[in-house]
Amino acid sequence: MVGLGNRNKASLFFKRAHQQRALVLMSIPFVIWAFIFKYVPLWGWTMAFQKYRPAKALLEQEWVGWNNFHFLFQDNTFYRVLRNTLVMSSIKLLLGFVTAITLAILLNELKNIFFKRIVQTVSYLPHFISWVVAASIVMTVLSPEGIINLLLTNLNLIDQPVLWLAKGEYFWGILGVSEVWKDVGWNTIVYLAAITSIDPAQYEAAEMDGANRFQRIRHITLPGMKPVIIILLIMSLGNILESGFEPQYLLGNGMNVDYSENLDIFVLKYGMAMSNFSLGTAAGIFKTLVSFIFLFSANTIAKKMGENRLF
Repeated sequence: MVGLGNRNKASLFFKRAHQQRALVLMSIPFVIWAFIFKYVPLWGWTMAFQKYRPAKALLEQEWVGWNNFHFLFQDNTFYRVLRNTLVMSSIKLLLGFVTAITLAILLNELKNIFFKRIVQTVSYLPHFISWVVAASIVMTVLSPEGIINLLLTNLNLIDQPVLWLAKGEYFWGILGVSEVWKDVGWNTIVYLAAITSIDPAQYEAAEMDGANRFQRIRHITLPGMKPVIIILLIMSLGNILESGFEPQYLLGNGMNVDYSENLDIFVLKYGMAMSNFSLGTAAGIFKTLVSFIFLFSANTIAKKMGENRLF
C-alpha cells in the first residue's frame, strides 16, 4: 500500500509538472543559477576546518578540525559583533514591520488619490538610492552644521552641536531610523497588495453595522494582512543575522566601532584584511546555521499555531 501511495504521488507530481511545463521550463535557468552560485561554493566550507594558505590547493591544506570554531567562541570580539548583529537585526525587524504596516494602512485610508500617489512616490524614492549616497546624506544631516543640530540648537534642547556618529551608543538608533527612511516605502508594497485582496463588501457591511474607521482597521484590515505578515516574519527571522553590511560599513568609524561592527564586517576583516580565511569561513558557517535554525523554528511554530507557513 505504501508503494502504491508513493506511485500515486509521483504520478500526480509529473502530471502537474506537465500541466505547468511552461513555468517549469522558465524556472530551469534560475535553478541552474542557484546551484552554481549557492550550492557549489559550499565546497569552500572545508576551509573552516583547515589552516588555509592560498599558496596550496584546497585538499593539500593542513587540517585543524574544530580549532577555528574553538578560537571563534573564545574571542570576545566575536561576542561583541554577535551582540551588535542581533540588536541591529532586531531593531531593523521591529521598526521595519511596524512602520511599513502603519504606512500601508494610512495610504489605504487616504481618499485623495493625487495626494496618495505623491506620498507613495516620495516614500519609494529613497529605496533606489545606493547606500553610498544615502550614507552621505545621513552624515551631512548629522554633521555639526547639519539640520538636526541646527534644529535642536534653535529649540534650546542642546547647547552645542553633537557629534552623533562619534558616540557609539547612538549608532543603533541612527541606523534604525536610516533603514526606515530608505526602505519603508518599498516595504509597504506587499502590504498594500494584501489589503487590495480584501473583499470591499466586508468594509461596507462593517460600516453599515456602525463600525468606525479604527474598528474596520482592527477587525478587517489587520486580519486580512495577517497571512502576509506571518510569511514575511518567518522569512525575516531566517535572516536574523543579516543585519546588513553597507550602512554599517559606511556609517561606522573608529569611534563607534564597538557598536557598528557586525558579523559581515567581522568576516570581511578576518577573512580578507587579515587573510585569516579559515576563521572568516567559520564565522560565516555559524551565521548560516543560526539563520537555518531560526527559519525552521519560526516555520514550525507557525505550523503548530495553524498559521500560514513557507513549507
